[in-house]
Amino acid sequence: MDLTQLSFLWMNFLAPAAAVAGLLGLLTPLFWRRRPQSKNWTARLAINFAVGASTLALAAWGFGHDGKMLAYAAMVVAVASSQWVLMRGWRG
Repeated sequence: MDLTQLSFLWMNFLAPAAAVAGLLGLLTPLFWRRRPQSKNWTARLAINFAVGASTLALAAWGFGHDGKMLAYAAMVVAVASSQWVLMRGWRG
């Protein structure tokens, strides 16, 4: 496997985490207007991407290969939980 194929492999593996983190970063101000924000949007984007990527990596390790729907569902739940913590959702 050459460098080009390896880079495409990693980009396709991490694309769902980037998409979910990006959509959360764009849509959060529409739904959470009155809540205090703990970080700026770039920090939230980076943290959510890291949580999503690590969830996908753990799922790939646990299942033996990537692309399972359960892994994507776990990534969405993990990133949503991370966003809830970053937005201090427990303050109601």
